[in-house]
Amino acid sequence: MKKISVYVIFVAALLMFFASAVTAQDISDIERDAKALELFLQDQEDYKKYCPHIPWDQPEIDVYKEKLKSQLPDNCKNETN
Repeated sequence: MKKISVYVIFVAALLMFFASAVTAQDISDIERDAKALELFLQDQEDYKKYCPHIPWDQPEIDVYKEKLKSQLPDNCKNETN
C-alpha cells in the first residue's frame, strides 16, 4: 500500500508538468512512462470503485505505454462518467 502511495505522489508531481492533452508523438520516454503509470493506476482505482462486477483483466503496463489511454472495458467507462 505504501508503495502505491509513493507512485501516486510521483505521478501527481509529473502530471503538473503536462496538464494539457498529450499525444504519443509529443512526449519523451520518461513522460510516456509517467502517463502510462498514471493511467494504469487510475484504471485500477476506477475499476474497484465503479465496476468490480464486470469481468476484466488489466493489461500489462506496456499496453498503456503504447496506447496512452484507459484500458477499462467500455461498459465500465460509461459508469465512471
